Amino acid sequence: MKKTIAILSFLVLTSVAATAQKYAIIDTKYILEKVKEYKDADKTIQKLADQWQKEMDSLQADLDRMYKNYDAEQYMLTDELKKKREAELFNKEKEVRELQRKRFGYEGDLFKERQRLVKPIQDKVFNAIQKLAVAKGWDFVLDKSEGITVIFADPKLDKSDEVLKELRINN
Repeated sequence: MKKTIAILSFLVLTSVAATAQKYAIIDTKYILEKVKEYKDADKTIQKLADQWQKEMDSLQADLDRMYKNYDAEQYMLTDELKKKREAELFNKEKEVRELQRKRFGYEGDLFKERQRLVKPIQDKVFNAIQKLAVAKGWDFVLDKSEGITVIFADPKLDKSDEVLKELRINN
């Protein structure tokens, strides 16, 4: 009997403790869209990406033209000239792949620019969220913008506007 009472007491206490936890839901995408520095950084990154993509498109067009010319002329070329043209095609293809990796690959130029321009803004938002979480006693903060799927959330749990106030940004 004492065991049963102890178990029931434990279950009641743990359920009370579980319900006492405070949750907050934020939308970092919504918050970042309200931060002017983020919008400016995003525009800068997009301009760079477009510029680099045009560069890639130009190189790819050159490569396609080289392949087309080779296909048209290969039957008239000597074996030595075929090997030379194939080597040129191989080198051009390698150049295109290397430039694509350099510009758009993991830890490429675009990644580095995003880190340089966006990461400080994201850190600022994260610090504001962390400061609010400590001040308000939130046990969990969930981000509904990406990664976590929130099927339903009571709108009063959404604290995104409080984060904007902490960042001194008018929404």
